[in-house]
Amino acid sequence: MTIAPLAIALGDPAGIGPEIVAKAWTVRNVHALPPFFAVGDCRSVERVWRGPIKRIGSPDEALAVFDDALPIIQIHDTGEIVPGEPDLAGARCALDSLELAAGLARSAMVGGLVTAPVSKAQLYAIGFTHAGQTEFVAERCGIASSNAVMMLAGPTLRVVPITTHLALRDVFDALSIELICAKARATDRGLARNFGIEHPRLAIAGINPHAGEGGALGTEEIDLIMPAIEILQAEGIDIVGPMAADTMFHPRARAQYDCALCLYHDQALIPLKTLHFDEGVNMTLGLPIVRTAPDHGTAFNIAGKDMAHPGAMIAAITLAAEAARNRLLSA
Repeated sequence: MTIAPLAIALGDPAGIGPEIVAKAWTVRNVHALPPFFAVGDCRSVERVWRGPIKRIGSPDEALAVFDDALPIIQIHDTGEIVPGEPDLAGARCALDSLELAAGLARSAMVGGLVTAPVSKAQLYAIGFTHAGQTEFVAERCGIASSNAVMMLAGPTLRVVPITTHLALRDVFDALSIELICAKARATDRGLARNFGIEHPRLAIAGINPHAGEGGALGTEEIDLIMPAIEILQAEGIDIVGPMAADTMFHPRARAQYDCALCLYHDQALIPLKTLHFDEGVNMTLGLPIVRTAPDHGTAFNIAGKDMAHPGAMIAAITLAAEAARNRLLSA
């Protein structure tokens, strides 16, 4: 099924975003990638890549040039760009690129939004008030951050951290029955809408060792997780748990569920990145648009050295296209 071109926000111009987007275009035929175009400063790509670039003015122009050049919508001139050396001008360019690309996705002019890595420190320095790109895009889509779910997906594992960027000591205070239910509901709907899974199977981890050992090693499983499971099961959601986190990620266990709900950031991301470091994709569920991102950072230390691996960007583009097609089929 044909979808509109994907929009890719290039991220911080001093990071590896421009390089991995260009490298993804280079292997577009090998990986059967759908048409896409970049949004950002063309010079950030030219600093790290010798391939063909074509400036375009609108998404519909991307189709005509995609086979022969990487289409880019130019944002503005950010001044001198030095790979590996972020600055405030680059942060403004990254934010403006994200704003425009997200707007194109909201207006249905593109099939979906893919975001390259940004530097949160640089964004915060120019007044950015969101926790990250996920929260920014959710707000622009009119969705409360509590209803936007960050899913990390690889070829053999999908995980959702119910809490994300919190100190571990703060996780217990942040958890609630309501939060667990909200994230599980969004995950259930997102698996059906974006992945075409008719009856998603969810598994939720315990937060304590051995899932609390019946309360001997903590009562959060009894007080929070089990009541949430009962509510969700009564609503018809297929969810099991709480499962001991140290035994739910081996191959036989993973075969029993479509997504693992985890209680805190590292509980979800350690197994995902261990299994699929170069293929992990960050997908935001609960939005009216498709949004994906490679599951890694700006890697300023290797920017401009032709060392960046495009695998996660290729996977993010592929997954965005798959989700866009599934949404069209279910519309």
